[in-house]
Amino acid sequence: MAGPTSDIQTIALGIGTLGMALGTLAFIAMGSGETNERKQEFFIITTFITGIAAVAYFSMFQGFGVIEVTLANGEALTIYWARYADWLFTTPLLLLDLGLLAGADRNTIATLVGLDVGMIVTGLAGALATGAGSPLSPAGTRIAWWGISCGFFVVLLYYLVSTLSSVAAQRSGDVASLFSTLRNLVIVLWTAYPIVWILGTESALGLGTGSPGLIGLNVETILFMVLDLAAKVGFGFILLRSRDVLDQAASASEAAAAD
Repeated sequence: MAGPTSDIQTIALGIGTLGMALGTLAFIAMGSGETNERKQEFFIITTFITGIAAVAYFSMFQGFGVIEVTLANGEALTIYWARYADWLFTTPLLLLDLGLLAGADRNTIATLVGLDVGMIVTGLAGALATGAGSPLSPAGTRIAWWGISCGFFVVLLYYLVSTLSSVAAQRSGDVASLFSTLRNLVIVLWTAYPIVWILGTESALGLGTGSPGLIGLNVETILFMVLDLAAKVGFGFILLRSRDVLDQAASASEAAAAD
C-alpha cells in the first residue's frame, strides 16, 4: 500500500473529500420532506453519487485507496485505484439520473450502464497493466487498454446524443432543456478524463524522461479532483435545484406508468 506522495496530493484529496461530503449533506437537505416517490428517486441517486465519491476520496486521502504498480521495466507508478472504484459505481448512477430524466426505457439505460462499466473496467486494466508478457512496451500496453476504454466511451457518447436525446426530446420543453444542459455537462467533463489520463502518469508516456507522465502526479490529482467535483456535485446541484422541472418529469413518468 502506498499513500499520497506529496502534500499537494494530500491537500487535493482532502478538498475532494470535503467537497463530496458537503455536497452529500446538501443533497440530503434538499431532498428532505420530499414525498413524491418519482422525485425521491433523483434525490436518492444523486446523494449516493457524492456519498460514494466522498468515501473513495477519504480512502485515497488516508492512503488506503492507493497502490504502487511495478512495470516490466522495473519502474514504479503510484495508482489511485479507489478512483476507479468510485467511477464504477457513481458514473452508472449519473447515467441513471439522465435516463430517468429523459424517460428512457430499461433497455436504453442498461445499454448505457453496460458501456460505462466496460469503459471503467478497461480503464482500470490499463492503470494496473505492467506490460509483463506483452509484446508491447509497458507504456504501449497501458495505452492499448486506454484505447479500448475510449472505444466504449465513443459508443456511449453516441447513445447519449442520439438515442437518449431523442427520447428526451419528447418530454416537455423544460425537461428537455434541463436534460440537454446535463447531457452537455457530462459530455464535456467526461471527455476531459481520458485526456488527463493519457497526459498523466498512468499512461506512462513519459517513461525514460524522468517523469512517468507528460504532466506530474500532483497536477493529475488536482485535475481529476476538479473534474470529479464538477461532474458529481455540480451535476447534482443543477439537477436537484430544478424542482419545477423534476415535478414535470415525475408527472410524465407517472402518466407513462399508468398507460
